[in-house]
Amino acid sequence: MVDWSPEVPYNELPPPPAADELETKAVLKAAIGANAALAQLDQAVVSIPNPTVLINAIPLLEAQASSEIENIVTTTDALFRHLEDDAGADPATRETLRYRTALRIGFETTLDRGLTATTAVAVCSTIKDREMKVRAMPGTRIGNTATGAIAYSPPEGQDLIIEKLSEWERFVHADDGMDALVRMAVAHYQFEAIHPFSDGNGRTGRILNVLMLVEAGLLRLPVLYLSRYIIDTKHDYYRLLRSVTAEGSWEEWILYILTGIERTSRSTLRKIEDIRSLQDDFNRRAREASKGGSNSELQSILFEQPYCRIKTVVERCNVSRPTATAWLQDLVKAGLLQDLKVGRDRLFINREFLKLLVRAEPTG
Repeated sequence: MVDWSPEVPYNELPPPPAADELETKAVLKAAIGANAALAQLDQAVVSIPNPTVLINAIPLLEAQASSEIENIVTTTDALFRHLEDDAGADPATRETLRYRTALRIGFETTLDRGLTATTAVAVCSTIKDREMKVRAMPGTRIGNTATGAIAYSPPEGQDLIIEKLSEWERFVHADDGMDALVRMAVAHYQFEAIHPFSDGNGRTGRILNVLMLVEAGLLRLPVLYLSRYIIDTKHDYYRLLRSVTAEGSWEEWILYILTGIERTSRSTLRKIEDIRSLQDDFNRRAREASKGGSNSELQSILFEQPYCRIKTVVERCNVSRPTATAWLQDLVKAGLLQDLKVGRDRLFINREFLKLLVRAEPTG
């Protein structure tokens, strides 16, 4: 039993145990399946003809799910509609779009300079749309939403928190032979236990998860959509986090995360296969319905995101506005797109694609 009380700041939060303590037989067995599924996902992502579809769509779905965990609720429809321009978007949609931006910034920073505590600060600052620094004020408490009781009190004192973050960073980059997925699971607990910011820790931590996999060379693009799994198993997520703190129950927590990686990788693979199948069928029908339907750039545009604007077709396909409008209107007449007027703008919606993106995937 760990010497810990939920009402007392956990200033004695220890560093993670060594690999030989964490990598039990059950953990190593689960890690094999999770690594295999993730490798298949990575290969599928880079082999898809137009990976932009995944770079745009999957992180946006991740943003929605991750924000939903924090009770910031928006619709997928609103997110895609305001993807290029958030003017007129409600506050929840804007905040969720910032999550996607934070993921992109974190991804670029990780590729350029590696994953560090500074990356976490940049990610959190983007999510919250203001400069976020390590907590200095005491009194941070995390409550149980059902009972109102204090569930956890993170470490206090800015210097101590910075020290804990440095410890976390050293663990992330330790050269000890630990399986990268096990390391990610443990580092996620550690970051959430440190709780370094006054707000945005959960969303920041979930972005750091996928950035760890990118830095480890397991994913070339940040498309592991893990937040939906956490929402679907929310009770277990918080129960197991607490069990690590209260009882040192690392194995069950790591197995939970490894299960999530494997299930999410497989469900995302199914979605990629369905996107490719739909795109082939849609392009065939588009070629029959419109002169522009054979334009490869237009085909790409209509599957980079489900909402398309006339100006995008003009710029990307290097055609006049009347030509772009005629191409899109032909596809509307054929039932392939839906024409929607929003203020002064006109959006052309690929409803089949949107329906596929938001469809709930079985995770079993």
